[in-house]
Amino acid sequence: MLTFQEPETGFKIMSIHRMNAGGRWRTEAMRSYARPVLLWFTRGQGKITIAGTSRGYGAHNAVFLPPNTMHGFDMLGTVQGTAVQFPRSMTHDFPDSPRHLRLRDANLQNEMTGLVEALEREARNDRPGAERAMAHHAGLIAIWLERNAALAEMPNEAGAAARLATAFTALVEREFRSGLNVAGYAAQLGVTPTHLSRACRAASGHSASRLLQDRRLYEARKLLGDTALPVSEIAKRLGFRSAAYFSRAFQQKTGSTPSAFRKAA
Repeated sequence: MLTFQEPETGFKIMSIHRMNAGGRWRTEAMRSYARPVLLWFTRGQGKITIAGTSRGYGAHNAVFLPPNTMHGFDMLGTVQGTAVQFPRSMTHDFPDSPRHLRLRDANLQNEMTGLVEALEREARNDRPGAERAMAHHAGLIAIWLERNAALAEMPNEAGAAARLATAFTALVEREFRSGLNVAGYAAQLGVTPTHLSRACRAASGHSASRLLQDRRLYEARKLLGDTALPVSEIAKRLGFRSAAYFSRAFQQKTGSTPSAFRKAA
């Protein structure tokens, strides 16, 4: 499956198997998108972290992510499916919170597969009215999610720890470029850094500092690979004290310097 992108509509459709081309960090590191996203897993399994809460996923799982939802997922072996990024203008057509649906009913599995494949066909073929057709198919997916809301799991179902982790990741998503450390986020949330980290570990298996670093360094790798910005400017944009400090943190996490990573990318 190739990547299809329609500039006029803002749709982007990609095979999940191809998402980590160029490095597993493209799926595993914490990131977000500025538009609604649907992940439709049809084969394989792994762990997905959504808004600070981790859970397993498997075949015939549909995961919906509103804009700016921090997430990442790993793949155990071969994972297949489709990732759909919808136009930002359609945000209000979709749920305003994340959803994870485990579809055990064959009819529901077929419905979701049919909806995604119909959208793909319009993206693949340059036919008259394709832009409007894609918007209508996306609307049907939004309606399907609404109709099957009772099957959806929420990221904060695990209790107080998960709710705090969700609040933390939402704050990180807004402010990760500021250079604020975990103590600063904890203060804003009215808890101690130790309590915040304990809650994040309980909800996701990762400390608060790991989630924060993961988010900042995902953005760093994206900027290094997709732009020609100087390393010093990237460090500044992401709130690092200096380019040297950024380079040390980047190498410690990734095993390569920012310059070496850029050349490899």
